[in-house]
Amino acid sequence: MSIGESMERQSAEFLARYSQVRDQLGHVIVGHEDIVDGVLTCLFVGGHCLLEGVPGLGKTLLVRTLAEVLDLDFSRIQFTPDLMPADILGTNMVMETPDGKRVFEFQRGPIFTQICLADEINRATPKTQSAMLETMQEGSVTAGGHHYVLEKPFFVLATQNPIEQEGTYPLPEAQLDRFFFKLVVGYSNRAELATIIDRTTRGIDVQPVKVMEGAEILKWQKLVREVILAPHVQDYIVRLTLATHPDGPFAFPVTNKYLRWGASPRAAQTLALASKMRALLERRYNVSFEDVRRVYLPALRHRVIPNFEAQAENIASDRILLDLLELVPEKAEDAAAA
Repeated sequence: MSIGESMERQSAEFLARYSQVRDQLGHVIVGHEDIVDGVLTCLFVGGHCLLEGVPGLGKTLLVRTLAEVLDLDFSRIQFTPDLMPADILGTNMVMETPDGKRVFEFQRGPIFTQICLADEINRATPKTQSAMLETMQEGSVTAGGHHYVLEKPFFVLATQNPIEQEGTYPLPEAQLDRFFFKLVVGYSNRAELATIIDRTTRGIDVQPVKVMEGAEILKWQKLVREVILAPHVQDYIVRLTLATHPDGPFAFPVTNKYLRWGASPRAAQTLALASKMRALLERRYNVSFEDVRRVYLPALRHRVIPNFEAQAENIASDRILLDLLELVPEKAEDAAAA
């Protein structure tokens, strides 16, 4: 079997299995197709996902349902202002051995899982939020002088309310950068809201079934990385990232006027992987410019920092990024001419 035939066979199998997971989520989650696809993209590329929206939009329900569909260990951490780092990672405790001696033994925290729901993550202080930095980046925990590696796949799904609401703390920039996507959950439309009422007020109990386990998820994560990223498309990703750097060689006037800090190299990595996933879902084995544009906002909206002028004029990062997306040409020679 040739490489092309093997890729085609694996891709068809992946799409079938992806559809099964998505269908099971659809039995519980009404609407929000883009959000579901975004969450599953993070899962199948090995990244983490941040869901932002006001209370009651189904963010926590989506994460819980995903945990029911996947045969993975699951834990939920409810972030509150009094939550401490040890409540997440674990701590050394004095234990008594059978022969009467007392020794320190590490008691693992709820982060030792495969799917972790960090519910209302911005309700905790930045100190507690930062406790998850190593875990999200390296998939490991260092505590009490010992290094512990978490079982793969490891997937953090965090929910947060908009930071303008009372009793919340903005997430540190270093932690925001560890999230593969930031997805903004909006309100349901008229038809979706009617369906939600029908499902939840008539005593109908829908239980999704488990359709995928960890070993298979790791296999699909490897397949995504095998999708071809041509040099000219990769250069487009690089220029989109560099266009967010104020006073840089690829900056535009809108960059210098409204951005304080631009996207990190992790943003370019995210664009590349997410575009590969998007191409695979479109039954293609190479990334197109349109794939990059489709994943541009969720990949970068949390990785750029607007300056004071943008805040004063109430200009959000999404608007700045969309302006840059229009300004950055697809072809490098067009960029040089500009």
